[in-house]
Amino acid sequence: MTAGPALPDAAQPVPVRPDLAGVTPYGAPQWDVAVRLNTNETPWPPPQAFLTRLAERVQGLHLHRYPDRRAWQLRTALAKRFGLPPERVWAANGSNEILLQLFQAYGGPDRRLLLVRPGYSAHPLLARVAATPVVTAELDDDFLLSASAAAAFVADHDPALVCVANPNNPTGMTLPLPAVRALHDHSRALVIVDEAYVEFGGESAVALLDELPRLVVCRTFSKAWRLAGLRLGYLLCHDWVVDDLRKVRLPYHLDALTQMAGLVAVELADEVTGHVAALSRERDRLHDALAALDGVTVWPSSANFLLFRTAVPDLFDRLLSRGVLVRDFSTQPRLQGCLRVTVGRPDEDDAFLAAMKESL
Repeated sequence: MTAGPALPDAAQPVPVRPDLAGVTPYGAPQWDVAVRLNTNETPWPPPQAFLTRLAERVQGLHLHRYPDRRAWQLRTALAKRFGLPPERVWAANGSNEILLQLFQAYGGPDRRLLLVRPGYSAHPLLARVAATPVVTAELDDDFLLSASAAAAFVADHDPALVCVANPNNPTGMTLPLPAVRALHDHSRALVIVDEAYVEFGGESAVALLDELPRLVVCRTFSKAWRLAGLRLGYLLCHDWVVDDLRKVRLPYHLDALTQMAGLVAVELADEVTGHVAALSRERDRLHDALAALDGVTVWPSSANFLLFRTAVPDLFDRLLSRGVLVRDFSTQPRLQGCLRVTVGRPDEDDAFLAAMKESL
């Protein structure tokens, strides 16, 4: 009797999918420091009115039952806010889950995703998880995307998907709407505009939804809605996109607590987002203070963060030793020497500026 193949060691782990073998999990440090300005969270908690109403509503939830699979109340409330039918709104666990669902539904091994660089570092990771190959186009020297460059990018690569952030992360620069139109009109691609920070400034691509049939706009409750701990995002699109996303979403993917929290936030939108104007003014103050420091180049921003560059190679470590945590992009392509700072409370920003002066 011929012996079969030798069995592997029973203790040997199962190898991960080959294309994921070199992947580093996404995530910024969550270290316990005095001033944490590295993840673009809003520095103020949601208002008491939101917490009170949510606590009242939670008591009426039937948590022994599955949640509404369609998240219909939440989608209806969001749709009303944008003048759309609820069939054109989708919701999921953060905008990143929506992006993953889009890549799963419209991507795949034989379909390319076009990204720009510099850009949001989670986009290529989500594409890799969805087994979707990525092609990259470079922004210009000022980190801007013109309509002519956008048209050339899609003509050169013929992508099935395009994903761009507006404002861009980590640069904070606004994406011009003519560039969005060019990405759409010169391609066959689904054009995804990730507007995680648009409430802080810039011009939204939502205005183009009815004109551009392959445009979708993704948003989050994590930033301007100051609910990063909630993990809730939504998509404004055409109804056929929602139909397709239902094919890849997990069963009962959005839990009842999250749906209710999102609904209450929309009901109290003015209160929940009432800090945005003050935070935008604080961003401008922080920008001017950074620009006044010798040896610092800082980019204009329409988001709640600022990208800046210095010639100090260990500036991240110097700031950290003074109790200030920012995001280090200094080793990334096109971003050598760059750090990104979240706009915090005035006292946090003052502490950051003091640490900057000492470190420089």
